[in-house]
Amino acid sequence: MDPVAGGLTRAAVWTGAGVDMRDVAVPRLGARELLVRIRLATVCGSDLHTVTGRRPGPRPSVLGHEAVGDVVAAGPGAGTVVGARIVWTVTASCGACDRCESGRSAKCRSLRKVGHEPFDGAWALSGAYARYIVLPAGVGVVRVPDPVPDVVAAPAACATATAVAAVEAAGDVAGRRVLVCGAGMLGVTAIALCAEAGADVRVADPDAERIAVAERFGGVGDEGGPVDVALDFSGSAAAVGECLRRLDVGGRLVLAGSVMPGPSVSLDPEAVVRGWLTVTGVHNYEPAHLHRAVEFLARTAGTYPWDELVAEPVRLDDLAKALRRPDAPALRTSVAP
Repeated sequence: MDPVAGGLTRAAVWTGAGVDMRDVAVPRLGARELLVRIRLATVCGSDLHTVTGRRPGPRPSVLGHEAVGDVVAAGPGAGTVVGARIVWTVTASCGACDRCESGRSAKCRSLRKVGHEPFDGAWALSGAYARYIVLPAGVGVVRVPDPVPDVVAAPAACATATAVAAVEAAGDVAGRRVLVCGAGMLGVTAIALCAEAGADVRVADPDAERIAVAERFGGVGDEGGPVDVALDFSGSAAAVGECLRRLDVGGRLVLAGSVMPGPSVSLDPEAVVRGWLTVTGVHNYEPAHLHRAVEFLARTAGTYPWDELVAEPVRLDDLAKALRRPDAPALRTSVAP
């Protein structure tokens, strides 16, 4: 039976030193809020960075921002059908500030993020490493089509939608030479997006097993040479520098992996000017990108082996076992609360 307001639900709370399993009170839902039962959550690389100390974040907190679940209760005005299977945006935005009104809700001035909020704050059940999550007003919601299994849908909320945003920032890639640096979940998804669009996709990654996985999604191992578009998901300063060096005239570099402090990369302004080069960044994504991500997964479910990229789930009480890099060919570990 689903918990009602005041009832208890199980949650894995990251304390900064480890995972603490707690029974947490379910709050009374406010206007436009949803209570969602988690069906499956995948472990994003950013959560691995958090637990290894590479990425700062509030503690204690309930981590987890890639998930699929069922709506079990809705607050006034929520407008989402109870029982719907959904995925949701990683961001909760106000919708009224200058950034939101200009189409940059991902950088809302009062932004809150799923799986990134303090447990002792106003949004305790903010993460997907729990049996239930509360989604506040401002979180975008997308229904998952029946043919898309949970294991394929769960990464949409971060990896797939971010890859969609990055490829969109690259412009029309049809017939163009595209270099993807980093063959993790985002990189492999971007490879499939570009391949479907008709690009010649090369992939660079130091892990030969990941290159082999990427080749099943439309990429080929990189052998050097100029490119028209470079997409970096590695966050490596050396990789970013290599991408810049290889851009042909009119080339475009999209940075999406540089989300932690790191060394600077030198930029030759003359080369940018003479080469008509463009360098841009993508962080988070807009709700429209999540809609396109789900459509893309539904469209390609029979083309690419998306389900093979996620390892068999562990129980919520065993979450600590999933907070690690998965064994190849999987690119995500997962949890089934």
